[in-house]
Amino acid sequence: MDNAKEPQPARRRFKAVIDGQSYTIVGNRSEAHMRAVTELMNKQLAQLKKLAPDMSKEEASILLAFNAISDQLEKAEAYDKLKKQGDETTSSES
Repeated sequence: MDNAKEPQPARRRFKAVIDGQSYTIVGNRSEAHMRAVTELMNKQLAQLKKLAPDMSKEEASILLAFNAISDQLEKAEAYDKLKKQGDETTSSES
């Protein structure tokens, strides 16, 4: 068995300003991806502030994280469902 690991994509540093705070994010995504994530986070945080102006930054951040994980879970469930349907179709064609 070959235990060689696949090469990891290059990690890069990205400077982001989220809700007025500067962050340095380290990851292997493209700069365009990181910019898109930053823009979406700022847009969603602004919407939360507009809907609930008394909400603290911490509360807004937790709600944003909760919503992001909820969306991720929904997409994973939809993917699993589609994959299962594809597997069933493939096995019935055999």
